[in-house]
Amino acid sequence: MKRRAIYPGTFDPVTYGHLDIIQRSAKLVDELIVGVLTNIGKTPLFSPEERVAMLKDAVKDIENVKVMAFDGLLIEFAKKQKASFVVRGLRAVTDFEYELQLSLTNRVLSSEVDTIFLTTSLKYAYLSSSTVKEVAAFGGDISKFVPKKVAKKIEERYSKKKNNQIT
Repeated sequence: MKRRAIYPGTFDPVTYGHLDIIQRSAKLVDELIVGVLTNIGKTPLFSPEERVAMLKDAVKDIENVKVMAFDGLLIEFAKKQKASFVVRGLRAVTDFEYELQLSLTNRVLSSEVDTIFLTTSLKYAYLSSSTVKEVAAFGGDISKFVPKKVAKKIEERYSKKKNNQIT
C-alpha cells in the first residue's frame, strides 16, 4: 500500500515556504497530493484553476507530487484520495494552536487519517501568501518570496486591478 499524503492550502499565491514544505514532505511519502482549496472565507487573487496551474509548474520536477483542486471538507478529500496523512506546515506558535485544533477535529471525523506537522525552514518562517500580496499590491519586489513565473502573474494581476480602478 502506498503512503499517500495531502498537503492542503489555498496557495494564493504559492510561496517558497509552501514549496519548502512540498519538497520535504514529498520525501516522506510515496505520493503527495497538493490540494488547492476553494476557501469560502477568503477572496482569492487567483481562481482555483490558476493556482493549480502555477503549482503544477512550480513542482513539475518533483515526480511524486500531484496537484488537484478541491472544495468541501479536507478529511473527505483525503479519504477519497486514499491518503493516510495530511501534511501541515508550521511557522510559529500561533500556527500550531490553529493547526492542532484542525488536526484533532479531523481525527474525530476520521481516525484513519493522521496529521504530520513540518516546521517551515527558518529562512521562510516569516513568509505568508498574505504578505506577498500586500508587498505586491504596493509595487514591492516579491522575487525573494515566490518563483519568477508566479511573481510575474501576481504583478500582472495587480497591474490589471490598478488599471481598472483608474478608468
